[in-house]
Formats: sequence, C-alpha cells, structure tokens
Amino acid sequence: MSNTVPVQFRVGITPDVLMSNGQPIFGQEVFEILNQPGLQWEYMDDTPVIRPEQVERYDAICAMLTRFTPDSLHTANPRLKLIARFGVGYDTIDVPSCEKAGILLTIAPDGVRRPVAVSAITFMLMLAHKVGIKDRLTRAGRWAEKSDHIGTGLTGRVLGSIGVGNIGAEMFRLAKPFDMHFIAHDPYADKDLMASLGVELVDMESLFARSDFLTVNCPLNDTTRGLVDARLLGLMKKTAYLINTARGPIVDESALYAALAGHQIAGAGLDVFEVEPTPADNPLLQLDNVIVTPHGICFTDECMQALAASAFRAVIDVMNGRRPPYVVNT
Repeated sequence: MSNTVPVQFRVGITPDVLMSNGQPIFGQEVFEILNQPGLQWEYMDDTPVIRPEQVERYDAICAMLTRFTPDSLHTANPRLKLIARFGVGYDTIDVPSCEKAGILLTIAPDGVRRPVAVSAITFMLMLAHKVGIKDRLTRAGRWAEKSDHIGTGLTGRVLGSIGVGNIGAEMFRLAKPFDMHFIAHDPYADKDLMASLGVELVDMESLFARSDFLTVNCPLNDTTRGLVDARLLGLMKKTAYLINTARGPIVDESALYAALAGHQIAGAGLDVFEVEPTPADNPLLQLDNVIVTPHGICFTDECMQALAASAFRAVIDVMNGRRPPYVVNT
C-alpha cells in the first residue's frame, strides 16, 4: 500500500515570478513553507489574465502582476479560496468579483515596506547627485563637463510624500539622518505617528509647492488615478524632483513629460508607468533628466523572499482553516 498523502489543496503560482534562467526570483528555500502533506503547487500557464478554468483548478493562486478580471472569476465552480499577492498593490485584481465569489485576497506589506522605501531614497540620492547624467559623461569621456552638473545637497531640503502608509512612513524613518524637513498629504494619516516621525501634514497644493523631492506613496484607485496632473506639477519648484515607485497611472505622463521637457521641474525618478512594459518610444525615455527602472527597482533578495514567505504563509493559513493576515476584502 502507498503511504502517499492525497492532494487535497492545489496551489498555482503565476510564472511571472520566473527569471530568464527559469529560476524563481525569490529563490528555492522559501518553498519549504509549502512543504505540507496534502498540498501540491505548480507554476501556471503563462497568460496575462487568469482564465476561468484556472480558477476552477486551484484552491489558492499566488500572483505577481497577472490580472484577475470579472471574466476570470465568473465561474460556476469557484474552487479558488485565496489570491495571495506577491506585493502590496492590488489594482490588477477585481476585488468586487472576489467578494462575490467568496475569494480572499491578501497582500504582503511587510515584504515591500523597507525595500520600496529604500528605492525611493535611492532615486532621491541618484537625482540629487545627478548620477544618471554623470554616468553618461564618464562613459563618453566628457569629464570636463562635470562642473556643469552640480548636484543638490539634502541638508535642509524638503522631502514630501503623497501618502504616508507603511512605505511612506518607512521612507521618512530612513531619511532621518539627512536632516531634511518632512511634509506629506494623507487624509488617513495617523497624526501621532506623523508627530513622532517629524512629518508635517499639509494640503496637496502646499505639498507640491514646497517639496524639493516629492515621492508618490499612495495606492492606485479611482481617487488617485491621474492625481499628479499639469496643475499640480505647475506648482512645483523648478529645482524640484518627482519620484514615483507606486503605480504609473497616478501620474499623468503627458503632463509630466511637458514639465520635464520644458524644465518646469528639475527631473524625475520613475519605476512605474501608465502602460507596462512602457513602449520603447515613450518620450520620457529620451530625457536626460529622468532616471527609469522597469517596475523592479525594489527587486532584491530581501524583498522577494519576504513577499513569497508572506504569500505562502497565507496559503497555509487558508489550507488549515485560519484567516490569514493582510486580507483586503471581507
């Protein structure tokens, strides 16, 4: 007789977590969490949108950026009990459809809090020291031009944030040694926490007008889509920089391009775009005062392992009848 435990809980992992060499971005060790009797996991078919038959096949799906639409979740047999995001944003997932189908949606804020905050600080330092421009000068042997590109000192400058949730608050903690002034706009901010971090809460117009480095740390939703528009960009200092590590559609790209090309602001650091992957002919990519990364500046071993661990622990919780932490819906 076989002692093999029958598979009772099937887990699908979206293949966008695989590197070009076929290995997962978070390594192999974290899979030990899924090493449970009765659980079987596999990489799913490569598709940008989850199909209904996949929802019928799995008890849980761990997803990076693969989309879940109403059509994905419109099925007569919603075997799926959990969608566990390798990340904190969930604009790729139709939450009302999850609610209707009784599917839990979890995120992994502990995995991205420090790495994304570090990413915002990285952009700030690169922009302040004009690393992108100086890199190109050095490669071209144009050392004599270095004095034409004097950077911006941070002492006494103003670091601003649209949103002060987990990531925004962590960014301010990390920026403490730079002796900057901190301001933010967030109607839901914890005022006691802001006071402890030395963050002054201001209205949106003041945030744009006063910031020397303005970071986007809010989620993408109906309220924030297109929030950073020509009007608000027009309030910024000519010496100011915009940094977006949140979601591309929060910023109106055409308005941002106009502000950068016309030197209404000094520059930008962008990890996210309105359309991803952004087209190679996106005019933003042609500007010397922009540093860009492919929605992956925070991709470090620390970040990826923490994201996977959070998602996999949510799977184990649901498998064992427990409610996991960081559930987005009810």
